[in-house]
Amino acid sequence: MTTDRKPDQDFSGSKGAALVAGGTGGIGAAIVRTLARRGSTVLFTYRSNETAADALTAQLGAEGAQVHSVRADLTDEGEAAGAIRAAVDRFGALHTLVYAAGPHVPMVHLSQVPPTRYREQLHTDTLAFYHLVHPALAPLRESAGSVVAVTTAATRRYPVRDGLSSGTKGAVEAVVRALAAEEGRYGVRFNCVGPGMLTDGIAARLIEDGELDEAALRVTRRNIPLRRFGNAQDIAEAVAFLASDRAGFITGQHLAVDGGYTV
Repeated sequence: MTTDRKPDQDFSGSKGAALVAGGTGGIGAAIVRTLARRGSTVLFTYRSNETAADALTAQLGAEGAQVHSVRADLTDEGEAAGAIRAAVDRFGALHTLVYAAGPHVPMVHLSQVPPTRYREQLHTDTLAFYHLVHPALAPLRESAGSVVAVTTAATRRYPVRDGLSSGTKGAVEAVVRALAAEEGRYGVRFNCVGPGMLTDGIAARLIEDGELDEAALRVTRRNIPLRRFGNAQDIAEAVAFLASDRAGFITGQHLAVDGGYTV
């Protein structure tokens, strides 16, 4: 499909809504704002931060955008499916699904991660994604829609102590590729955006917690050709592009937004 709409109107003609999982996180909120400001009705999920959810809907509502929130624990299969039903029942169709959820992940050597902790991470990230995407397949087929999963650049170039995140995100990417191969015949596209080091989201929390000290940050910058960190809006721009008709012939891909870290 082709379009002559300007980028700031990419979703103005889209029927139904986009569902963004994890809309109160640093990256998720930037994605909600970007999709809404480009014409999409947006329903986003949050797990516990109702205050942040209300603030985001109020901010965008004041701008005239159609943005709504729903509380959902995506580790619960029923609640995840309920979020999909809420989007379809309320807005008539689902044209985009963005997975930007997932818990904070500390940087730790895998030798220090017991199997029970790894299983927990698989449950709260990989399985949570599957809980959400599986019930979305039928409405996405009807709309010939798009799925974008926010994963990590670490599945392409591994930073030591990031195995708890990259391993489970790698599983998400494998599912995305499988679904891209299987669902393409229905016109449904699946892609991933892999954030590198950012000033928002998990990276910001790692800096605040002291898990990444100044010495580690200097080394990290040297490993990035652009010699700087990105931000949540960089990720939102990539997600919005892949979700739009401008990326209508792109599926099964991983777009690293990392300043060149994975080069």
